[in-house]
Amino acid sequence: MLAALIIGFGLGASVAAQLGPISLLAIRSTLRNGIAVGLAIGAGVAVIDTLYAAAGAAGAAGVMSFEPVRLAAGVIGAAVLLYLGAKTLWSAFRIRMGGEAREELATPRSAFVTTLGATASNPLTIISWAAIFAAASTAGAAKGATVLALLAGVGLGSLTWMCVLTGGVSIAGRFVGDRMLRAVDGVAGAGLVAFGGLLAYRTLRD
Repeated sequence: MLAALIIGFGLGASVAAQLGPISLLAIRSTLRNGIAVGLAIGAGVAVIDTLYAAAGAAGAAGVMSFEPVRLAAGVIGAAVLLYLGAKTLWSAFRIRMGGEAREELATPRSAFVTTLGATASNPLTIISWAAIFAAASTAGAAKGATVLALLAGVGLGSLTWMCVLTGGVSIAGRFVGDRMLRAVDGVAGAGLVAFGGLLAYRTLRD
């Protein structure tokens, strides 16, 4: 059980540590709105990672093989990322022009809810966890009670990494000025749009 928990922790931390749209969102939101918002984003990521890991352990990979399901998930995921990216870019533009943009991630609660939707709508998340648990099952590491320990480890690992990320960003944010914040908004917004565009392209191409 302990070994399964440790393996799950490593898997959760490794998957969460991959640079992606949610990482960009967490960095940008932590700098703009504080560590509480960043931690709420981390909690949202951990919840979805754990749920999708559970779905992967239950053999949900087959669901994504159906073309209508895969297409719908890809289009929804791309739309969510494009929306968040456009809002972030617009926020950077408004602030640069001296206006105040309404922040959808200004509070921990709104950040948590937004992150749940953004992470859950990305079909690559469930595909990744399905593949991981398929390999774990083949190796005999996802059987019986060990599955629960693995899932607990996944959640803890994902949350731990996000706490490390947002904590580091929060510390660095003390030395970041307004100009740098605007630059981060621009980079994060462009990154989210790029991820969304890539997801849409790959979904429609395949």
